[in-house]
Amino acid sequence: MSLHEECGVFGVFCPKPENTAHMAYYGLYALQHRGQESCGIVVNDDGLFFSHKDLGLVGEVFSPEVMARFPQGNMAVGHVRYGTTGGNSRSNCQPIEINHQKGKMALAHNGNLSNAWQLRSELELSGAIFHSTSDTEIIAYIVTRERLHAPSIETALSRAMDSLQGAYSLVLMSSAKLIAARDPHGFRPLCYGELPGGGYVVASESCALHAVGAAFVRDLLPGEILVFHEGGIESHREHCGQCVGKICSFEYIYFARPDSVIEGMPVHLARMRAGELLAQEHPAQADVVIGVPDSGLDAALGFSRASGIPYGIGMLKNRYIGRTFISPGQEDRVDKVRIKLSPIRETVAGKRVVLIDDSIVRGTTSGQIVTMLREAGAAEVHMRISSPPFLHPCYYGTDIDSCDHLIACHHSVEEIAQIIGADSLGYLPLEKLPWMIQGRSCCSACFSGEYPTPVPQNTRKDRFEKRLSESGRRAPKI
Repeated sequence: MSLHEECGVFGVFCPKPENTAHMAYYGLYALQHRGQESCGIVVNDDGLFFSHKDLGLVGEVFSPEVMARFPQGNMAVGHVRYGTTGGNSRSNCQPIEINHQKGKMALAHNGNLSNAWQLRSELELSGAIFHSTSDTEIIAYIVTRERLHAPSIETALSRAMDSLQGAYSLVLMSSAKLIAARDPHGFRPLCYGELPGGGYVVASESCALHAVGAAFVRDLLPGEILVFHEGGIESHREHCGQCVGKICSFEYIYFARPDSVIEGMPVHLARMRAGELLAQEHPAQADVVIGVPDSGLDAALGFSRASGIPYGIGMLKNRYIGRTFISPGQEDRVDKVRIKLSPIRETVAGKRVVLIDDSIVRGTTSGQIVTMLREAGAAEVHMRISSPPFLHPCYYGTDIDSCDHLIACHHSVEEIAQIIGADSLGYLPLEKLPWMIQGRSCCSACFSGEYPTPVPQNTRKDRFEKRLSESGRRAPKI
């Protein structure tokens, strides 16, 4: 727990005007777990763009009054955000909109450019003026620049991809087309489905397709560009096959909803397999197995089935509070753990408990949970983690920009167990990750330190805000 999430993207294309804003609304609701800082929807009504974006959850930002102001349209693009580049401000809300001589564009992005610092510096030196500090605006700027000399928006996007490094799943809307694209490594998921009355939906996860009644068709290939327009669908694959596919392993461990299917692998099944592996690698003498809601529940069920230890519902999650990482300060984060999670005394009192969670980052949240279980009467708490230890920064969207706050970088497993107050601690072995996802190639750089792309020059999440602040202090008085 205490990991920062990704973002979620959603797009819909219909052959005739429909209530696409409401489809985007429900799609974003299904993707709310991927980002809780801000959200936005842009609707295309015969070439005119109507948008609303703000900080907050989908249900807060899109009130009935706001939704009533959207016109019907044949396209819409939506986004839920947790920023891994750029701060939490309204200027960083997505989708980003561009009004240009070559046409309008709305862009939603999930991922993180590993060469964002270099690209932005080059663009600023060439005269570009940025209005946000997110790397999504960098993508929008490069696509717009390429559009000046490209015969189509999809060609401009393809040429822009030659400059981009890192993770990006994109949904782009022009006046006449909806375009989806995935980086050549395929770090972040992106799929599309078909609506029963005609039309198509693109989303970060398949759960969002089901939310609007669309039938899943397939995942986009790494490097693929899909174009939806009045004539049908076009697939452009000039960037496919450039790299070995490297879907983020943490999509299966934590990010994605358990009812989603990514690259043909049900997320629920992957987490069950992780729990089975933990039972084999780190058995425990215990009376009950419980999981930390939500991503620890499936792994706990797998541990229970493999070990024969009864599964129990040991913690209750408050459904009306965001995930703990939303808290800006450490003190507030600790307080929110108790508000968010409550132990069920009848399940754990007097018992030896196996506690399953998806990760340990700082150790703060894990320590709080162990303490709560002991206060509820647990005789022993044996913690099992359905991921390997975090030892390296992630440059592809998981908000771990340095090793400074990673507890596993500074302490042994035994020391971590003592720090969080657990009787024992076991992690999923790194070499077992492929087995968990049935042999699929995945990115595990945050565990192994083996990066699929060059390591970026500047990795701080607030690097652009910091540069703006420093330049403001240096600016001469006029």
